[in-house]
Amino acid sequence: MTLTTLLIIFTAALLIATAATPLARRAGARWGFVDLPSGRKVHTSPVPRFGGIAMVSAVLVALLIFEGRYGVDQLASILTGASWVSILGTLDDRWGLRPIYKLLGQVGAAVFLILLGVQVSFLPVDWLNWAVTIMWIVGITNAINFLDNMDGLAGGIVAIASGYFLLLAVQSGQYLVGGLAAALLGASVGFLFYNLNPASIFMGDTGSLFLGFMLAVLGIKLRFPGNSPTVTWMVPVLVLALPIFDTTLVVMSRIRRGVRPTTAGKDHISHRLVRKGFTQREAVMLLYLVSGMSGMVAQFVTHAAVIEAYMLCGAVLVPALYAMWWLEHIPLEGAKDSEKERTPRTQLPSG
Repeated sequence: MTLTTLLIIFTAALLIATAATPLARRAGARWGFVDLPSGRKVHTSPVPRFGGIAMVSAVLVALLIFEGRYGVDQLASILTGASWVSILGTLDDRWGLRPIYKLLGQVGAAVFLILLGVQVSFLPVDWLNWAVTIMWIVGITNAINFLDNMDGLAGGIVAIASGYFLLLAVQSGQYLVGGLAAALLGASVGFLFYNLNPASIFMGDTGSLFLGFMLAVLGIKLRFPGNSPTVTWMVPVLVLALPIFDTTLVVMSRIRRGVRPTTAGKDHISHRLVRKGFTQREAVMLLYLVSGMSGMVAQFVTHAAVIEAYMLCGAVLVPALYAMWWLEHIPLEGAKDSEKERTPRTQLPSG
């Protein structure tokens, strides 16, 4: 595979997502995939949430047409697992699924990948590698879903992370990873044309679970033969630092306040920044910047020695801990009400 092929995959996914999203918007409104306003949401009018089907279609078509010759078995297993969690998201968007069913479905998809050889391998014991693989895939899948809480946020962060994964893959000659990343990047950018504030369509769980699963797989598949695994495990963590940070903040905050972590609410980073005086667009752009900066650190880590890499990681961790403390002290909108809220359809991967 050449850079030309990667460009073709990106362009194909971009054009398909751009063309298919308006169709998905009309289909979502007709078939009942509509996100209604409520006290825990930032939009004030009904918005179709079927955009994920356009993104999934863009990625699948672009990869199956232009990357089918490279790593066919693993490509098929990855796309099968991603499509399965996307189907779970579609069912939840339309009718609602209990959190335990979605969790079990995601674990099943992760186990399916392990059985076909897609797993982390830097730990000395097999069962530890299996456990970390399952936790990583389920965690990142839900982290992207948690992040889908403000116009353009999840799509933009996925585009940034995919762009870094694409760059890292090209630098190390990993063509399967490069093709997956190029397709994700193209689909995310195409969807963003309609999802930036004010959004005319949302991706829904159909899209966010698919994108999260794919990003998790990219993090597993990325390899750096020229450096030690004791260093390179940090690279995907840094590329995906923002969704990991947001999920950690929300879960810890809800536990501290006595709220179930699966309860939806307006307590994510984006909501807290808006409470601090930022507009929605400003909050999203600031988070884009933070995600871009953490991706830059990941680039440095790929070439760093062990001590240098951990120093860089510490340079990110210390301000992250301070930011978590600072954000947790921002008063939440309707905090008392949200702590009592128990929606009829509580979602595990939804913010």
